Amino acid sequence: MIGGNESCTAGPIPMSYLTCLTYILGEWTGVEHIEDYLSYAVYLLWVLLPLAVVFILPGGLIILFYTSILLLHIYKRKNELKEAYSHNFWDGGKQMLATLWDGHGRIWHGYELHGTENIPEGPGLIVFYHGATPADCIYFMARLLIQKKRTCHAVADHFVFRLPGFKILLDAHGVMHGPKEECVSALKKGCLLAIAPGGVREALFSDEMYTIIWGNRKGFAQVAIDAKVPIIPMFTQNVREGVRTLGGIKILRSLYERIRLPIVPLYGGFPVKLRTFIGEPIPYEPNVTAEELTAKTKAALQALIEKHQKIPGNIFRALMERFQTQKKDD
Repeated sequence: MIGGNESCTAGPIPMSYLTCLTYILGEWTGVEHIEDYLSYAVYLLWVLLPLAVVFILPGGLIILFYTSILLLHIYKRKNELKEAYSHNFWDGGKQMLATLWDGHGRIWHGYELHGTENIPEGPGLIVFYHGATPADCIYFMARLLIQKKRTCHAVADHFVFRLPGFKILLDAHGVMHGPKEECVSALKKGCLLAIAPGGVREALFSDEMYTIIWGNRKGFAQVAIDAKVPIIPMFTQNVREGVRTLGGIKILRSLYERIRLPIVPLYGGFPVKLRTFIGEPIPYEPNVTAEELTAKTKAALQALIEKHQKIPGNIFRALMERFQTQKKDD
């Protein structure tokens, strides 16, 4: 009996291994000219590979989230005996995750944070534009903890609290789902609190024009008034170019408005330059209404966007900005 390799190499014209494999596959399947089908399949793979990559890359953030969750479980297991004796049980865990996320931001996005001098020593409500993912806000909180030793809490959408395994991550960082009383209480205790009034709707359905989508939301302004704290606007340059959504498809918008779940596909995960800018605080004024404060905050955030973001956003330009130096007047 003659082996496969021997039959391929026997004769006056030896076959290459690839030709031999094609020959054996054709004999096994009974398909004539199978090399034509294989060539077409390889061509399709080559054409569709970039498309597959841009949809797979955002999954890296999911992996990073669950890596953080795993590390917190390990941290809790190693320190559970100290819990009864410590008022700041999660401090070490938060510092560990801050190092992880800050490292990711530095390596993948060359992340920079500007304007931290605008953050008051006491409590404050940070209002930011919501990109397709909250990664820029996480980078900001990590850098703030590392550089200033300050913790910034955040308000998240209700669906985040239903994600499997996320409870320990949300508990460790003091993330809340946003009842007004809970936010006011946190601010009165001296905390920094970050909120994106546009929420999931802005994340999914804004675009490279960086349109602020707040609708009639003004609850955040009432929180700041009730807690008597300043509002600090925040914007991250190129946040829309890192990850984009297919929110321009009308049927997806209609479906979201009906079920209120983030079912819009994401693509990207590009290593674009990210710079977060903290604007000047809007001080508390007792005679300002929630409507007036909302308008002031929106105008301040819009001013940050117009100053620091070239519109419309462009992925290639955002990638090239990794190799540019920041202007001094920024």
